[in-house]
Amino acid sequence: MHHSRADNCIPSTAGKFNTANGRQLGAHAVHFRDGVFLLSQASAFGRKDHVIKCLCLSLQTVRHGFPYQPTALAFDPVQKILAVGSRTGGIRILGRPGVDCYCQHESGAAVLQLQFLINEGALVTACADDTLHLWNLRQRRPAVLHSLKFNRERITFCHLPFMSKWLYVGTERGNTHIVNIESFVLSGYVIMWNKAIELATKTHPGPVVHLSDSPKDEGKLLIGFESGTIVQWDLRGKKADFRIYYDEAIHSVGWHHEGKQFMCSHSDGSLSMWNLRNTTKPFQVTFPHGKIQKDGRKESCKPILKVEYKTSRNSEPFVIFSGGLSYDKAGRRPTLTIMHGKAITVLEMDYPIVEFMALCETPYNNEVQEPYAVVVLLEKDLIVVDLTQSNFPVFENPYPMDIHESPVTCTAYFADCPPDIIPILYSIGAKHKKTGYSHKEWPVAGGTWTLGSNTYPEIIVTGILTSRHADKYGLTLQMLYKLKTSKAFEKPKPAEGRAAEMVEEDPFAVQMVSWCPHSRIFCVVGISAHIILYRFSKYEANTQIVSLEVRLQCESEDIITPPGGGTPEGNKDTGNAQLLDRMVRVPPGYQAELVIQLLWLDGEPPQQITSLDINSAYGLLAFGNCNGLAVVDYLQKTILLCVSTLDLYGAADPYQRLTRSPRRNRQSTSGLTELSDNQQSVDMERSKSPTSGKSSNSRENSFSRSRSSSVCSIDRDTKEAITTLQFGESYGRKSDAMPTPCLWVGTSLGMVLLIPLSIPADQEERMEEPVTIGPSGTVLMLKGSVLRFSFLDCMGALIQSPHEVWRDANASEDPDRPRRRKLVNFSPSSSQDNCGEGHLAVVCSEKQAKVVLMPSQSCLFVHNITESSFVLRADVVSVCGSVCLACFCANGHVMTLSLPSLRPLMDVNYLPLTDMRIARTFCFTNGGQALYLSSPTEIQRITYSQEMCDNLQEMLGELFTPIETPEAQNRGFLKGFFGGNSHNFDREELFGEASAGKASRSLAQHIPGQAGMEGMKVAASGVMGDLARARVALDERGQRLGELEDRTALMMTSAETFSKHAHELMLKCKDKKWYQL
Repeated sequence: MHHSRADNCIPSTAGKFNTANGRQLGAHAVHFRDGVFLLSQASAFGRKDHVIKCLCLSLQTVRHGFPYQPTALAFDPVQKILAVGSRTGGIRILGRPGVDCYCQHESGAAVLQLQFLINEGALVTACADDTLHLWNLRQRRPAVLHSLKFNRERITFCHLPFMSKWLYVGTERGNTHIVNIESFVLSGYVIMWNKAIELATKTHPGPVVHLSDSPKDEGKLLIGFESGTIVQWDLRGKKADFRIYYDEAIHSVGWHHEGKQFMCSHSDGSLSMWNLRNTTKPFQVTFPHGKIQKDGRKESCKPILKVEYKTSRNSEPFVIFSGGLSYDKAGRRPTLTIMHGKAITVLEMDYPIVEFMALCETPYNNEVQEPYAVVVLLEKDLIVVDLTQSNFPVFENPYPMDIHESPVTCTAYFADCPPDIIPILYSIGAKHKKTGYSHKEWPVAGGTWTLGSNTYPEIIVTGILTSRHADKYGLTLQMLYKLKTSKAFEKPKPAEGRAAEMVEEDPFAVQMVSWCPHSRIFCVVGISAHIILYRFSKYEANTQIVSLEVRLQCESEDIITPPGGGTPEGNKDTGNAQLLDRMVRVPPGYQAELVIQLLWLDGEPPQQITSLDINSAYGLLAFGNCNGLAVVDYLQKTILLCVSTLDLYGAADPYQRLTRSPRRNRQSTSGLTELSDNQQSVDMERSKSPTSGKSSNSRENSFSRSRSSSVCSIDRDTKEAITTLQFGESYGRKSDAMPTPCLWVGTSLGMVLLIPLSIPADQEERMEEPVTIGPSGTVLMLKGSVLRFSFLDCMGALIQSPHEVWRDANASEDPDRPRRRKLVNFSPSSSQDNCGEGHLAVVCSEKQAKVVLMPSQSCLFVHNITESSFVLRADVVSVCGSVCLACFCANGHVMTLSLPSLRPLMDVNYLPLTDMRIARTFCFTNGGQALYLSSPTEIQRITYSQEMCDNLQEMLGELFTPIETPEAQNRGFLKGFFGGNSHNFDREELFGEASAGKASRSLAQHIPGQAGMEGMKVAASGVMGDLARARVALDERGQRLGELEDRTALMMTSAETFSKHAHELMLKCKDKKWYQL
């Protein structure tokens, strides 16, 4: 990056400084601190930099939305937290609302399976690169403690028994290995596939698809092979108890809690029940969805991919499975079937089922399970079904899982919103929620989360028009309000011909949004080149939407707008969406008031809109595309300006474009005249200074090398798009003494133009008299497309745009006191009494940023942001009371520059641009925060504020909560005696190194986890981790000892009381005969 001072930049020595108009500025000293330019005294126009010491390296804070491409699911029944793995190596761990954590495997390999260490605060993940990882969840940001990479075999299935430190790992070769969770090393105990099956069997049984210990005896391991072979392996005797060879492939196995029978799901859509007394054949085979055909044969069915067999104390067992439908019913949705006794309930899902899991009251597999819910992980949704009610309703999901309800096309991020907007949006949005949910609490209620002390409301608006509320320190996201733009139009008819080719699948897809939180005016730009303006009301109303039709094309002589603001009817096409042309009843909330449509011309669709700005105080809306600019008065519903980009320059076009045939003299209503003397070309009066040694020609030549081979030979057909627009109080001419309403225009060729506006001040006149637009003037030129405008006063404070205070147009009026528009105007002159006149304009393009002093239009500072890349997003934001320019570049760098001096404050290589989705959705907001769409279904929030980085631990929820493990039920003497001696099974003695030996070093490689500083402090490997682990264990042991001591004291007191009573009874009966007792 290169940083240079422009013509009027202050030199680095003390002395006198000159402005463009020749006034001298006094300052006693100039110095640098933290890389920011400072003046020890305020200058005559009060220019001062804010030192920003609160910036940090960009850090991911939280991720919202549904996990993209989910692959695995796990649940901790004691901690009551849920984990979801994804194809890209991500893990989302969810608890109660507010407890939401995202982790990422460095390898990016898909997560095949997840296993909680129940009530231990740890999670085991098996990935597609044949690596096992152990995650520590006892810290707010989980970290990997150990990894184990298998070198010669591929992992297919894992099983971790409850309260065991030995993990069973099945492989593609059919072998079963055992891993010590504490040390994460392989045991020498291996169950080879050729030992598990009979020696006479010649075929390989296939990969291991199931592993589970018998509920009756933990020393028995049930191994299921893909081919249909099932083996119960005696771990002590190292031999097979029985072997089952079934004709159909096995997908899953589910035990009865007594351990006497189990159920298998098969590839032919059948369920088989097996009894351990007779394993020669199943005692029951059912096809739940297979009907008997006329010829007596059963219908062929799809595989049942998973089955769960759960018992209930007061009712029949639950058999829950996915799949198994008959093949002949094409187009049917994926289903989850719940069999409870003789009742069969089929739940149709909107998306394919990835995984499901029954939630049970007990973590012990040898107790009555008592299932109360089923978690179903779909490809694009997560639902939980309530099993305690006969109609099986679903729970209302408290997480924002429907961000991707339709593809997200854009995002907007608003911090420091008016506090009253959140409850109003929520109350109206709640009326449109679906009903029929379960009345019980959300069952995934683990973890702890408290609202932070310093919170403020934020709004995230996504391109599917779903407004959402986020809390700064809680980092939660809550659905507020949904708005469908298609309701403003008639239902579209199937397009034909050219229209069918050009229009996207959804003609109402959102391309851009603009929202004023203070006036609650909302504008939406659609992909079909239409704009919808919404006003907010708490009351329903009868309304008719007003329509304006606009033509924007390159040649200004082809644009004819009648005096009434309409557009001639000639050369229309039927490609535009049909607007509702009748009075309609609209509910409370955002109500469409005006629709602006760009017309199809000669069968060609209009160019998409590239920029939009709305100002509620002015009552104006401006938009542009690659053909030109239009300004609309939405109060009077008229078109004020519709002009091509070329005609904005008039005779002062800085480019000598190649002329074509002479223009025809046709009436144009653009209202723009040639530039006056005060609006000179960019070649003249641009950043002149006695200290400047460069001419304007050299600047133009440097610009031309980055944009084109020559600036003096641009064809007239070159389309210069309007890339950004900004209304505000500024100085339309250099001679202006007071600021007036203006429109700043930025183009794709780096040009900045300023259009003054004359708006009637009186409210009655405002609704009747037209708004006049003055001639435009070129202010300056930058490298690359102009991206952002912002305004500062001469003290460096941000000047907010004027706005109207919201008033409900549908509320009943008092005839004696008619309501008037209440405007809030942030004029530059009102915020500076002793700083002189003028204000600073900040302009940022794809390549550089400039700070311009108005009204002199002198360039004070310039900074070349990047040479090899380009800026995708730039915003002027406030961080810790200071203002800076935040930029996100295509090479992944996040940068911040001080204002107004444009000194680099931070440059972090955060995220390389992998697709256009990130470029389209990345945005900054106040408070040092930003967000982007990290996947089609997830929003990633980041921070570059040191304050938030320091308080991140407070903001995140706790995943692990110390909970006492529930005690096992008393099985009774007879059940314990005849049910097997499972509790005496010592895995350590069997699998430990002393008896089993060491595993081959070439089989798997142990990789210590890089848990980071927090993980090192809490539970990482090494001495400090061991000490921390020992300290935690001592604390837990001390707590248990304390409880034991209390119980012992209670027992001693009871024993003393009993002894006292016994002694009294003895004294009383000591001298009595036996017959006197």
